[in-house]
Amino acid sequence: MQAANGVMTRGNSYASTLTGLIGGVTLTTTFPAGNLLAAQLQTVATVMAVRNQLGLTRQIFFCFLDGFDTHATQMETQGPLLQQLSQAVLAFYQATIELGIDGSVTTFTASEFGRTLTPSGTDGSDHAWGNHHFIIGSAVQGGKFYGNFPLLAPGGSDDASTRGVLIPTTAVDQYGSTLAEWFGVAAPSLPTVFPNVGNFATNNLGFLG
Repeated sequence: MQAANGVMTRGNSYASTLTGLIGGVTLTTTFPAGNLLAAQLQTVATVMAVRNQLGLTRQIFFCFLDGFDTHATQMETQGPLLQQLSQAVLAFYQATIELGIDGSVTTFTASEFGRTLTPSGTDGSDHAWGNHHFIIGSAVQGGKFYGNFPLLAPGGSDDASTRGVLIPTTAVDQYGSTLAEWFGVAAPSLPTVFPNVGNFATNNLGFLG
């Protein structure tokens, strides 16, 4: 009980400190209203604005946008979701420029699965394997595809089935290792973080300068 009370007390103290600090932050960047992801990223930008007062030199933030598990009405659902993603990430990147930290902040997407190329029969698709991700920031070597673009053909050379279950050409270990090295993880320590990275010829995909 004493330990639990100590954790709660420290948590309340940290929350009060953070609330007091971010209350004085004003960003001129406009974040789109009614956009759940944009609201999260706006909070992230605000917290990063007070990083020096908090004594933090490295921070990791997780934001969440769901609704992509589209077994039905996929086009109708994903269009608005991708619009939210685009608008939210653009506003966040503009906020990092405003704060002068755009070269020190990298935003990337992650998902646990992709979608089949062929429909599920209800204007949707089913769970699949490989998919594509965005990496955004002034440190990113942008405007390029990293990895091999798959053949978008059901039953083709990149299909694990006959329905367009695409086989990834790049491992999540390589993706994560590239980000981790940029973040400051030493190359010899990468196998500790990503135990399977040694199975691949290249640890660093080169999308971060």
